[in-house]
Amino acid sequence: MDALSETLRIVRLVSAIFLQGRFSAPWCYQSPSADAAAPLLEPGAERVVIFHLITDGECHVELGDAPPLHLVAGDAVLFTQGDAHRMASTPGLPPAQGARLDEVLARRPRRLAYGGGGARTRLVCGYLACDARLARLLLTGLPRVLRVHVRGSEAGDWLEASLRYALAQGRSPQPGAEGLLAKLAELLFIEVLRLHMNTPGEGRSGWLAGMGDPVVGAALQGMHQQPARAWTLDELARHAGSSRSVLAERFQRLVGSAPMQYLTQWRLLLAANLLRHSSDQLSRIAEQVGYQTDTALSRAFRREYGAPPAAWRRSQGLPARR
Repeated sequence: MDALSETLRIVRLVSAIFLQGRFSAPWCYQSPSADAAAPLLEPGAERVVIFHLITDGECHVELGDAPPLHLVAGDAVLFTQGDAHRMASTPGLPPAQGARLDEVLARRPRRLAYGGGGARTRLVCGYLACDARLARLLLTGLPRVLRVHVRGSEAGDWLEASLRYALAQGRSPQPGAEGLLAKLAELLFIEVLRLHMNTPGEGRSGWLAGMGDPVVGAALQGMHQQPARAWTLDELARHAGSSRSVLAERFQRLVGSAPMQYLTQWRLLLAANLLRHSSDQLSRIAEQVGYQTDTALSRAFRREYGAPPAAWRRSQGLPARR
């Protein structure tokens, strides 16, 4: 399994489509920050990421003092830091004064339709909630507004068609429609990451940029495929077909940490996932993630998570195992 798939396998994602907009120019829609919306979107979530997919027409995104970003049908935008922003037919318009956010989110997906009767734009809005540590891993180094054109790719066209179908089903009383939309929101998020990772760009950094680098990507693949292996920097360099110095420099520059530091963080993420989702004893978990003893794992886990594994597992609603 590749590193991105393995990472997404253990990411605890909760996703949903919460708004279907049908606007006619002139119009302007104010989207709150993810921090403000999170208690209403997904109570208790550590991190919420908002996204929009333009299905028809065009519009602009305004984020702080940055120049407006022009979007066309087929564009998906991900707000990686959860910033408040505006979507508008023309930059500079005042936002509509509509219902409170809690009223908008009372029914999902909420259908919003307003505007001045001019050119039409349709979009869907969704969110993903996930663990803060895994969000940092995936999103570090990405721009605050990540735009990817999904239309034209095989997966993107399928996703658009599936979203249209699921939204139509959502207007009927048939069971399962909300769950279908949630899965499609998750798939759209993954496709945006995949397309961005495979699009060339200068000066990029972060985990996804590292995955696209032949040396750093090979090292990441090795660590993700064999986390319990007794890796050393020399072995990682040989696995990546590189020297120690080249691997260390490129890894630090792209991923933002040393290779062995990253390996420790990844092992602890795997341990947390096993503590949360399995009933394995701590000694077995330690063996699976590359620690020789459960004591060694406990020390490292406490430094990272602020609590020993047994107490942390209880905080997740599971009984402790020795």
